[in-house]
Amino acid sequence: MKIWTEADHHNNALAETTIAVIGYGSQGRAHANNLAESGFKVIIGARRDGVSWKRAGDDGFEVAEPAEAAARAGLIAMLAPDMAQPEIYQQVQARIRPGSALLFAHGFNIHFGCIRPRADIDVIMVAPKGPGDLVRRQYQEGRGVPCLRAVEQDASGQAHARALSYAHGIGGTRGGVIDTSFQEETETDLFGEQVVLCGGTAELVIQGFETLVEAGYQPEVAYFECLHELKLIVDLLHEGGMAKMYEFVSDTAAFGDLTRGPRIIDESTRERMREVLGEIRTGEFARDWILENQAGLPRHRALIKARTGHEIEQVGKALRARMSWLQAGADKSREQAA
Repeated sequence: MKIWTEADHHNNALAETTIAVIGYGSQGRAHANNLAESGFKVIIGARRDGVSWKRAGDDGFEVAEPAEAAARAGLIAMLAPDMAQPEIYQQVQARIRPGSALLFAHGFNIHFGCIRPRADIDVIMVAPKGPGDLVRRQYQEGRGVPCLRAVEQDASGQAHARALSYAHGIGGTRGGVIDTSFQEETETDLFGEQVVLCGGTAELVIQGFETLVEAGYQPEVAYFECLHELKLIVDLLHEGGMAKMYEFVSDTAAFGDLTRGPRIIDESTRERMREVLGEIRTGEFARDWILENQAGLPRHRALIKARTGHEIEQVGKALRARMSWLQAGADKSREQAA
């Protein structure tokens, strides 16, 4: 497997190219600022008089309506939320010049056919493997978040080089760039979110908390054991994989992990993982999510309300208020974002 680094970026395929960043949220703001500091000419596409319009202007960027920004650019980075992108593309597609590049940070709308770009433009992806705040902070510290690169359509013959130059501009070549496809990035990203990173982890935490409370243990103690200490384990895994975790947890914890863990996450769990992956690959999840948005997000809002109203959230809120170091970290994050 080839990992592209700074040493592989010999020529800037986006030299003299204006980049229009459409959307100025978490990823958009990070990409725009990193690109600008890397010497690229950047213009922001946002809704006039909206929050993003003002924020981008305050950050020193020229801001225009999305269609106008697209007309003035040789690369259009579509970094608005997934469900907003199809409508935005309808607004800007006629203004995109032939031979330009349309870039995404996630393949959802291309892979599932929500956006069908014209044949005379490049369609590329640079997907940082981290949230926008991390992309920005790592760049400012002289490092970079690893990225995935994909080319769906190469109308110019320069699509791969353009994507690598864009990744270089946001700091991705510092962390390493790996080639993938829109299909692979989309399906693995959705699977990771649903089965492990968000869905699986959150449900495991809640089920563990409820099991302890149901057995008569104090909710505060259950919170510490099932949620609070999770960060310690994730940090070890992130820094050095399973080997580092086993090096730093107790032998008791490691033995319990190795002998009891497979009883919790077993073959029946794997079978349900396969079912979820099947729903992703067939487009069932995408259709469900698109219809939910079209209906105004009633189920989404109800589920979020139920989850954030859970006892573990109330207990955690009270306990975290006493953890001054967490507040200090939150204050630092807000300062960095500002």
